[in-house]
Amino acid sequence: MSAPKITLYTNHRCPWAHRAHIALKESGLDYEEVIIDLTKPREPWYLEVNPRGLVPSLRYGEDIITESAIVAQFLADAHPSHLLPASNSKDGALQRARIAFFVDTFFSKVQPHSMASQRASTDAERKAASEALVQAIQDDLETLLPDELQGPFFGGSDRLTLAEVLTGSFLLRILSWHTPDTGLFSADLPERLQTVPRFLRWAKATVEQESVNYIWDSKASADAMKAKLAKLAQQK
Repeated sequence: MSAPKITLYTNHRCPWAHRAHIALKESGLDYEEVIIDLTKPREPWYLEVNPRGLVPSLRYGEDIITESAIVAQFLADAHPSHLLPASNSKDGALQRARIAFFVDTFFSKVQPHSMASQRASTDAERKAASEALVQAIQDDLETLLPDELQGPFFGGSDRLTLAEVLTGSFLLRILSWHTPDTGLFSADLPERLQTVPRFLRWAKATVEQESVNYIWDSKASADAMKAKLAKLAQQK
């Protein structure tokens, strides 16, 4: 189907909003962008767009779609592509279910340790969180990913799927925030990730895609996260 005018309300430092950028880029859709400053109270006009004040929000013609996973799913359904098979066949429905299970596993089993590392106040805490992150990948995610004889993306695909759309911005952080200028993961995380080769191959292939990295600024995003965490700590 042809697309109406699309406006994306976003912030480039937000990994959830980043999902919408990946979906739009992979779908080949043109859009206008409005940056929302997440460090300030939302302006009344934006609360009319999204009463929750969150990003992303997508204006699709006269309709507003909110919440990142819903935005990405909507785009994949409205503009069928390599991201997601049609659901009107058994194989398509099964693949959608497998993608949904994989994404749920990533966010329920792996991402909590990623956030624990980012919130850590000492090197020891950060190292323990990184160790737990890799263990969770080993226990829950590694066998769900393709081996070296298949395409690098979910299900052995040669192109991104909705699984990568929904996880790519978080993979960028896992693979790059171990450096001294970011310091949100343990410096030994890259070495630890060598023990989960399927995950590492998949993650590296994902973050190398232009649709995933074209708005990415590692240090600026890390600085924004540190500022957010510091503000939350002050409110306790």
